[in-house]
Amino acid sequence: MDKFIKYTAIVAPLDRANVDTDAIIPKQFLKSINRSGFGPNLFDEWRYLDYGEVGESSEGRPLNEKFVLNQARYKNAGILLARDNFGCGSSREHAPWALLDYGFKVIIAPSFADIFFNNCFKNGILPIILPADDVDSLFVETVESPGYQLDVDLEALTITTPAGRTIAFNVDDFRRYCLLNGLDAIGLTLQHVEEIETFEKHRQKSTPWAFLASE
Repeated sequence: MDKFIKYTAIVAPLDRANVDTDAIIPKQFLKSINRSGFGPNLFDEWRYLDYGEVGESSEGRPLNEKFVLNQARYKNAGILLARDNFGCGSSREHAPWALLDYGFKVIIAPSFADIFFNNCFKNGILPIILPADDVDSLFVETVESPGYQLDVDLEALTITTPAGRTIAFNVDDFRRYCLLNGLDAIGLTLQHVEEIETFEKHRQKSTPWAFLASE
């Protein structure tokens, strides 16, 4: 997992509350367990005018021109601005996979569904909870200013707007440590390789019968 320290990107405003994981990545795309390749099908039913199929190229599919991600001004956006209860619905980890594969590394909203919120941290996405008033002001500024970008500093726990306004946010210390150091569950485990090897050697001596090859 890549380290997350500071990040600057264009903001895309998704002005909808209660966006569920089936909207983020529809159920027909859940057959794959690879973490990559889901970006073209992010918000598939909203981005396209036809029905998306697994294994089908998204190139040439008819676009819903009204959907925010299909508007030229939000091309290459890396920060998603959302409303309350983002990521509700089923607990599919494919949702953060799709967001990350598309290019989003930060999601800002007044609230998130718990499981989705946890899955974001596990996959290198920073979900930021801000008061509704701050989110409202960011929506207004984003819509009024083409090319609107935010600077996100995980070390300082701040968001800085183009006008220089600073907004503070909070992240649990453990989750912050993992993102700053690029550690997922496997990476955390590998930090203790020596202790694990020492334990295994001790166990082989204390319970040798457990390591006998079965006939």
